[in-house]
Amino acid sequence: MGKPTGFLEYDRENTQAVSPAERIKNFSEFHDPLPLEKRREQGARCMDCGVPFCQSGMVLNGMVSGCPLNNLVPEWNDLIYTGNWDQAYKRLNKTNCFPEFTGRVCPALCEAACTCGLNGDPVTVRDNELAVIETAFASGQVKARPPKVRTGKKVAVIGSGPSGLAAATMLNHRGHQVTVYERSDRPGGLLMYGIPNMKLEKQIVERRIRLMEEEGISFVTGVNVGKDIKAPKIMAEYDAVVLACGASNPRDIKVPGRKAKGIYFAVDFLKATTRSLLDSNLTDGKYISAKDKHVVVIGGGDTGNDCVGTAIRHGCASVVQLEMMPKQPDSRTENNPWPEWPRICKTDYGQEEAIALFGHDPRMYQTTVKEFVADEEGRLKKVIVVKLESKKDPKTGRMNMVPVEGSEQELEAELVLIAAGFLGSESYITQAFGVDVDGRTNVATRPGDYQTSVDKVFACGDMHRGQSLVVWAIREGREAARAVDLKLMGYTNLE
Repeated sequence: MGKPTGFLEYDRENTQAVSPAERIKNFSEFHDPLPLEKRREQGARCMDCGVPFCQSGMVLNGMVSGCPLNNLVPEWNDLIYTGNWDQAYKRLNKTNCFPEFTGRVCPALCEAACTCGLNGDPVTVRDNELAVIETAFASGQVKARPPKVRTGKKVAVIGSGPSGLAAATMLNHRGHQVTVYERSDRPGGLLMYGIPNMKLEKQIVERRIRLMEEEGISFVTGVNVGKDIKAPKIMAEYDAVVLACGASNPRDIKVPGRKAKGIYFAVDFLKATTRSLLDSNLTDGKYISAKDKHVVVIGGGDTGNDCVGTAIRHGCASVVQLEMMPKQPDSRTENNPWPEWPRICKTDYGQEEAIALFGHDPRMYQTTVKEFVADEEGRLKKVIVVKLESKKDPKTGRMNMVPVEGSEQELEAELVLIAAGFLGSESYITQAFGVDVDGRTNVATRPGDYQTSVDKVFACGDMHRGQSLVVWAIREGREAARAVDLKLMGYTNLE
């Protein structure tokens, strides 16, 4: 611990965000990094406390507290303070394959569990992590390190999102020959097309893909395994298969008027925008435009917020975000103590931009759609929403959100984006490989294991655990790689 009094001497200092009025003019990332000397001060705030909850990744009251990757947070915070950036990168890289991703898009479970946060502001762990990896890239420390010895074993990874990339990285480092199949035109999965460019610029993803290729990993894009290539062919060519296809089956809103023109799933809206942005800087018109339209986003989570921010950058006339649940409190309640994950109301970047542009928070709480209304040509023109209240089901005893009679309201809308989450894996891929699924259509495995019901076939990431965070996907990819290696070699030295 280089600075025992650092948490007393230095205040938390976040990276500065470009003002909403400026950043909505483009799709670029909008946080400016602190100078390294300032970042060293932020590292000095780490208390090196006796019980570092920040790296625990344990479940408290049904929620995860601390980093699921068990990042060695106090170690590299201290190394940041002492200026030993090379060693900080080595310690970070020991547990996290892709800090450049989590340092940008992770909700920072580590910071919610930081001891400094008990009576003040937590350490800027996520920003410190990003500083470590970007400094390592800038100094040339991050370089391709192909394995010196190959095992002769071949592994197919189906899906190139964070879990698939993590599994591929670990298996390749072990010496197995890895081929990653991706049905889209670019590798990266969720990282490439599910997360908007202003949160994660795509050259960051491409930089990592190039590094993986230099290390010997092969990427096959534009190929949909299970359709373009049959599962038996994959099974015959490879010694093991890792299914990492994500939870890409979106939840629909089935109410009257659903067939009106102008209603899209959020994933299609975001993907089309990013692809057009990369292909032509949006000049080809091959995306779902929100320009001059009144937009309603159904869903109050991260994806809904991404839709709000993207629609604003398109130049929408207005945007409303519907949230079924009540507004969370602005600060922790007594039944939600530290170091539990704080169940509090958070205003994300898209909502900040809507407030700055339109003068009010776009969120409508305890509200859902009752009906979509189209004009004579079948184009969406408005939605009818209804308020919800929590009531106990007399049969099950469970609390459910039910409509409040007489609370209907009309909202003008030419574009509706459904961001209501995902139902699990897509059936064509699970059926193609014949793997069992659970009641939520996630690929079934034994608890704590990644082996499916089919020999040689493993599953990880959202396809295995359901819709979750990038940091969890990376953890599952790493653990699945260890299970595959154990199966292929009879032992494993992967961590």
